[in-house]
Amino acid sequence: MSEWAPKRFWTDATVTDADGGFTVQLDKRAVKTPAKAPLILPTEAMAQAIAEEWQAQTDKIDPNTMPVTRSANAAIDKVRIQHAEVADMIAAYGDSDLLCYRADSPEELVARQAEAWDPYLAWAEEALGAKLEPRTGVIHAGQDAASLTRLSEAVHAFDPFELTAFHDLVSLTGSLILGFAAERSWAESSSIWSASRVDENWQIEQWGEDEEAQATEQVKKRSFEDALRFLHLSRGSNGS
Repeated sequence: MSEWAPKRFWTDATVTDADGGFTVQLDKRAVKTPAKAPLILPTEAMAQAIAEEWQAQTDKIDPNTMPVTRSANAAIDKVRIQHAEVADMIAAYGDSDLLCYRADSPEELVARQAEAWDPYLAWAEEALGAKLEPRTGVIHAGQDAASLTRLSEAVHAFDPFELTAFHDLVSLTGSLILGFAAERSWAESSSIWSASRVDENWQIEQWGEDEEAQATEQVKKRSFEDALRFLHLSRGSNGS
């Protein structure tokens, strides 16, 4: 995004058909990625969302207001080229999933983690064929190899646009299982996000809220919502 022209130079952003999908034109000039690749998008819904982001820019272009454009650029310039490496990195979360590392005390936190996380692990066993076992403490203990293989295969099956979104869903929550729950709409996005913040919310209750941490939390939550919308757009829905 840093290579883009800092000021608006077009009047209309429009969606057009392109070889292999759809693209966005600025006054009949096709948009390219920062790496100068054609911006070929898999769905018209995604192209329309990107066109709306460009159309909404004022005199000075603000990439922070263009999350769909940023993710599409990443999918084309980075993830498409390194698909296997990115998929391996994300799949590795399964062997150290947030949902599997439990506190041994106090009892209220132990109960809260179980209440929030056990249903997701049960769902993963049924829906994904992946049985992951909870552990007490933070010392790593490997999970069942067959379960990890199934999860990895599911991650590798995503196309570059889906994988770009899924990367953020997993990395922002710290959980491969929560990422799949969001991807498959098993629970409301707000519930999934809350499940990822059980420990943080507990700490806030004990020590109070820090303004800087609260601001960081809001940025991460918004990024999670943007990633989920991008995933929907990659599949043809309007992302809402």
